[in-house]
Amino acid sequence: MSTQNLRPRTPTVAQLRAFLAVAEHLHFRDAAAAVGTSQPALSGALAALEESLGVQLVERTTRKVIITPLGERVAGHARRTLAALHELTEEVEAARRPFTGPLHLGVIPTVAPYLLPAVLRLVRDRYPDLELHVHEERTPSLLEGLAAGRLDLLLLALPAGGAAPTRDIPLFDEDFVLVTPPEHELAGRTDVPREVLLDLEVLLLEEGHCLRDQALDLCREVGAEQGGGNTRAAGLSTLVQLVAGGLGVTLLPATALEVEAGRTDRLAAVHFAEPAPGRRIGLATRPGSARAPEYDRFADSLRAVLAELPVRLVPGS
Repeated sequence: MSTQNLRPRTPTVAQLRAFLAVAEHLHFRDAAAAVGTSQPALSGALAALEESLGVQLVERTTRKVIITPLGERVAGHARRTLAALHELTEEVEAARRPFTGPLHLGVIPTVAPYLLPAVLRLVRDRYPDLELHVHEERTPSLLEGLAAGRLDLLLLALPAGGAAPTRDIPLFDEDFVLVTPPEHELAGRTDVPREVLLDLEVLLLEEGHCLRDQALDLCREVGAEQGGGNTRAAGLSTLVQLVAGGLGVTLLPATALEVEAGRTDRLAAVHFAEPAPGRRIGLATRPGSARAPEYDRFADSLRAVLAELPVRLVPGS
């Protein structure tokens, strides 16, 4: 066999997408579902990639999928390549006609139920030619999706953080509100210092939610121990039900208070004295995105429709 025949051939985009899905999910069925293809087609694309490169990228066992050390490095190249291709098509689309075509918006779970109605109305009324696709995921997954080009724009707590740099566009600041059972001694107060957390059992979301980290930071700031014992919740709706059942208290963002506390009469709101603890919500995208002017205009439009919420708007730059 000549050395010419041993040279790796250039992979196709479909092959890279198939391999990257396997590398991220470590499961052929889940990877196939993620890229919208059949499991045999995915396996074929992966086998073709390995043959074209002349290397083994994946170890297949009866129980699990293992990415080889070289496969891990190839996955990094694949992410960057697909992200670059996405940027190319995004730039062409943006130059051709703004606010048209697909926009993949990632939203964290502690924002989605409370802001999405306003976002969807805005898109329907002002940007009817925009194909909005909404992805509700936790912050680490959103940031990975943004870096890989799977997502275009994120709506989340700032600063976004993450390994890859982001361009953050602040929208508003909102306070945290303490939620207690109605018979609690603090119920209904509007001037409590944050130090009250020292003596309270604060229930938290499970790991992976940025709101959990923000609540823990607040507890550490006042010297309180991590609260909630072994009780954890996957979402804010479950948290408030635990509070209503007498298991403790919790922190809610102000934008979530009316929706979540309105589900039952077994909850009371407690407002902190100024300056109240809180969080900043905004948009994040890749630095240098071709659609940056669109995102800035979109942020301005969002601020206008969010003004009715209990938030403090951050002016655009």
